[in-house]
Parts: sequence; C-alpha cells; structure tokens
Amino acid sequence: RGKDEKYRVRMPKLRMVKEYKDKRKSIDDVERNIFKFKKSSEEKSKKMDKEEKLFRETFMYDKEIRVLATATAERSVPSRRRADLPLTAGEQLDVIDVLQGHAVICRNAQGRYGYVLVEHLNFR
Repeated sequence: RGKDEKYRVRMPKLRMVKEYKDKRKSIDDVERNIFKFKKSSEEKSKKMDKEEKLFRETFMYDKEIRVLATATAERSVPSRRRADLPLTAGEQLDVIDVLQGHAVICRNAQGRYGYVLVEHLNFR
C-alpha cells in the first residue's frame, strides 16, 4: 500500500473562474425551469377544466364558452354570494355572457367564473 501512494501522481484541483461557474448555474436553472413550466401548464389546464365543469353545473350553462370582450376591474369587490366573482383592482377579466340587467358572466386569470356588475368594469 505504501508503494502505490509513493508513485501516485496527484493532480491539482483546477479552480473555475467565478463568472464561468455562475454562467453554468444559470444555464442549468433555465433548463430546469423549462421542465417545471411544462408540468405547471398541465396542472393549470386540469384546474381550468375543473373550473369550467363546475361553472357549467352551477350556472346550468350549455352554450359554447366564447370571450365576447375583455374588461378591467376598476376596484376591488369581495364576493357576497358563491356565484359572484371576487375582483381585485386592475384585474383582467374575459366577458363570457351578457345577461339582462346589470350583471355579466366573467372569467378571471385563474379560470374562475362568476357574476360581475357592469358598474365595476372598465371596457376598452
């Protein structure tokens, strides 16, 4: 055993330049984020399908879901009923259906549906 250690050549540990090391890390992070994005988009689409199914059952809506217009919420409004959609100021909403009176059916970015009063919306 002593002879093996005597003739063994020891290689010095090469040190990487810090910039190169950081660059390598950022490339690895980007590759990892791509895979996470695919996974989260699949989960998001499943959640959107679930929300759509719940919407159709709750509102008894059998028509095709089409976006009629896009609106922005002027102010934050909490929901008072289960069928109402809670709003935050500046939130983008898709108008799905216009009802008689002052309410419209909207969808938010998370895929939730609900009634919103027209007076709370700003149409461009």
